[in-house]
Amino acid sequence: MANIRCVKGMVGLVTGGASGLGRATVERLVKNGASAVILDLPSSDGPALAASLGDHCAFAPADVTSEADVQAAVSLARERFGKLDLAVNCAGIAVAVKTYNFKKDVPHSLEDFQRVINVNIAGTFNVIRLAVGEMSKNEPDADGHRGCIVNTASVAAFDGQVGQAAYSASKGGIVGMTLPIARDLAPMGIRVVTIAPGDLPEKVRSFLARQVPFPSRLGDPAEFAHLVTSLAENPMINGEVIRLDGAIRMQP
Repeated sequence: MANIRCVKGMVGLVTGGASGLGRATVERLVKNGASAVILDLPSSDGPALAASLGDHCAFAPADVTSEADVQAAVSLARERFGKLDLAVNCAGIAVAVKTYNFKKDVPHSLEDFQRVINVNIAGTFNVIRLAVGEMSKNEPDADGHRGCIVNTASVAAFDGQVGQAAYSASKGGIVGMTLPIARDLAPMGIRVVTIAPGDLPEKVRSFLARQVPFPSRLGDPAEFAHLVTSLAENPMINGEVIRLDGAIRMQP
């Protein structure tokens, strides 16, 4: 008989958990009987959100690119809730700049490109590599399952638009490392899955929403959070990238 898991009783660490996709994920986890550690910048709304969600939520001020910060957040999960079952990587940044501005005769800033790569790819990997050390201490279930990682990519990883060189490259990196990390961690019973939502730049959101085949609207963070909990509960989904985009394919 299939060993279907339940999110109730799990402990999750959510990066970028004070806003957007991360916040929706934290709220859903707690609502469904899990505990959550919000990992976000000290300047975020994390403390207020954690306080509003009660005893099953805690805030860890952290930069995802910092080994010490992330390790402290992982330790907080263990100290407050006794374990870590799930890590959800929602933290990320973006710039929208063309490779070369020929009108101004200015190239894309290398510093901006490197910053996006560092936060989105290296930050995601930093969280994974430290979180799985804690997950490895969990008692395995009948399948040998000990934990789950859920990363956030973007449809830009596949359909990058004008001005998205840095962002698309960073999200493509997250897609590219999903399977090898899943293979690395398989012997320990830790799964790795990536969601690629149809995130869109603010200035084109209303226009592109009409081009989503079905449903003809933009996604809601609650739908992302729903998928996260579904992935956490379904033990056979591993090493996969799932597009959450209503079948949209982005135009240039």
